Amino acid sequence: MSAPATTIRVNRASEAQIAEHLRRCDAAFVPPLGERVDIGSYARKLASQAERFEAWAAGVLVGLVAVYCSDAGRRAAFITNVSVLQERQGQGIASRLLERGIGHAKALGFERLALEVDRGNAGAIHLYEKAGFRVAEGDGRSLAMHLATDQGQP
Repeated sequence: MSAPATTIRVNRASEAQIAEHLRRCDAAFVPPLGERVDIGSYARKLASQAERFEAWAAGVLVGLVAVYCSDAGRRAAFITNVSVLQERQGQGIASRLLERGIGHAKALGFERLALEVDRGNAGAIHLYEKAGFRVAEGDGRSLAMHLATDQGQP
């Protein structure tokens, strides 16, 4: 039996749906998300402050990319979350959502996108490198990665 079709939507998930999604994805984060943040509070912040690119299947939020686009100078947008339910991983959902988030930041005129990833999360690092991100610096367990959007370039 094949997986239900996936639909991409923007900023549709409620705080409760985001929290449920993050709880279901918790163990896939490196280290687990619940060890670093209060998931309910984080979901509230994402719902109120982030641009969210969402993958839905059969009424369930199966993938989420959240981007903070709050830098008034339009220098850097920050990708704060990339998550896909375990049973839907490997289907290109994260890549499609990431592409939408990058396109949105470019359309708003941001010079670059930034994110942080744990050095031990090889799968995520590979995903970000495929999308064009490059390691900018490392600090302890975290790597900062950037993607120049070429805004203002001839």
